[in-house]
Amino acid sequence: MSAQILDGKALAAKMKENIRLEAAALRRQPGLAVILVGDNGASQVYVRNKVKDCSDCGIACFDYYLSADTTQEQLLTLIDELNGREDVDGILVQLPLPAHLEERPVLEAISPMKDMDAFHPENMGRILRGDARFKPCTPAGVMELLHEAGIDPAGKHCVVVGRSNIVGKPMALLLLQENGTVTVCHSRTPDLKEQCLRADILVSAVGRENLITADMVKDGAVVIDVAMNRNAAGKLCGDVDYAAVAEKASYITPVPGGVGPMTRAMLMANTLTAAKLRENR
Repeated sequence: MSAQILDGKALAAKMKENIRLEAAALRRQPGLAVILVGDNGASQVYVRNKVKDCSDCGIACFDYYLSADTTQEQLLTLIDELNGREDVDGILVQLPLPAHLEERPVLEAISPMKDMDAFHPENMGRILRGDARFKPCTPAGVMELLHEAGIDPAGKHCVVVGRSNIVGKPMALLLLQENGTVTVCHSRTPDLKEQCLRADILVSAVGRENLITADMVKDGAVVIDVAMNRNAAGKLCGDVDYAAVAEKASYITPVPGGVGPMTRAMLMANTLTAAKLRENR
């Protein structure tokens, strides 16, 4: 068996073209504010990509590059200003923040109606309740990949490796909402291999190279690699031993080119949703 590739790059391109057409039909151009604090190299790359995505989708991008010594008060003041701006539909604060800044107050300061990452407690609660206004970009991108391939989680055993608020927990909830039977594994799970071998759909979001090896994957499983790491040679890789696992899986996401482009496409989709919600008020 050789797995079919779940091509996030191709699906993201198709989604972004649809978003561009929908955005052009609105009475007002959607707007996204992106805030980057400090000089984290990886974050700078991510922000540049998001700025390009906005351009591709016909979304106005307001990017704020703040110095590493920005204070908590200065950052909260900027967010408050953006909350009140009529030309800004969505706000994204690029994580991680510098160590001297508290993350939780920053995320909670963003208006729930402009919270494009869906990290605000109100939006997280709506996800739990099953009536999400916005969905977290990475888990939502995974679900779109499954839908595009015709993979229905209903009745399948879904194993999520990782329990972060950003990916693991919301990923489990989205799979559960589509009637998957979900197991969440983490650093205290004593029998990770045995749990993974039960998975019809296996999602790994830990950030550890070669965490998921071929002997942990049953024949025909769908394998979704959310992680983005660099190996000893500096090459991008995920959690999954891709070459070996691809010989056993039915579907697999590559790294790069799998979940990553979908995360960015879902940010654009959330921004479009926010603009529509404001237009319909």
